Amino acid sequence: MAGHSKFKNIMHRKGRADAQRSKLFSKLSREITVAAKTGMPDPAMNPRLRLAVANARAESMPKDNIERAIKKASGADAASYEEIRYEGFGPGGVGVIVEVLTDNRNRAAANVRSLFSKHGGNLGETGSVSFMFDRVGRIVYPASAGGEDAMMEAAIEAGADDVESDEEEHVVFAAFEALNEVAAALEAALGAAKSTGLAWRPKSLTPVEGDAVGTLLKLIDGLEDDDDVQTVWGNYDISDADLEAFGA
Repeated sequence: MAGHSKFKNIMHRKGRADAQRSKLFSKLSREITVAAKTGMPDPAMNPRLRLAVANARAESMPKDNIERAIKKASGADAASYEEIRYEGFGPGGVGVIVEVLTDNRNRAAANVRSLFSKHGGNLGETGSVSFMFDRVGRIVYPASAGGEDAMMEAAIEAGADDVESDEEEHVVFAAFEALNEVAAALEAALGAAKSTGLAWRPKSLTPVEGDAVGTLLKLIDGLEDDDDVQTVWGNYDISDADLEAFGA
């Protein structure tokens, strides 16, 4: 397995989920609804829905909210959400991938483009950034799940490809097509994960320093605050000192 890197999806910065729980629940509900609409409404028969429900439960989303999101998929007035991926470059030349679930493509495109322009970035064509990333499965456990060695051993046994650990969490990476099997094996060994899903993992990192850090963080925060945006990924490498200096 490869060594650790400093890459981490900024949406998982400490305290962010607590500060915007309502918005987080909205995004989780949307994923549940889309998963239920594109497959069976039974999590046991629908892997994507099973993961969406597990992620919602990991964030303490109420059971009624989960059930309501599933039922919404079969309602006559259910919104038709479109999955769109935007790719662009942010401050410091970092590659940024934005995944969207929207019922209004024009609104989503305009908002994403505006945020990139406002914060010193620019949107690119599809494929202009994603070639710098690998599409992988990503399973996150809190640091309390075990030490680095124990987590590495469990990941190897489960068939994972890599583990990155820090003082807050363990991030297990698996092959795209093996995500469900690896997640199930880890759950049997360690209990429920903090989150499980597909991710864009950078093949290499781009260092970002100085004022560019503040601008990049504003771009990421703006994107994550948008109602249509589900996830934001980047190939940035920001030092802890710079993160602290800009209040991250």
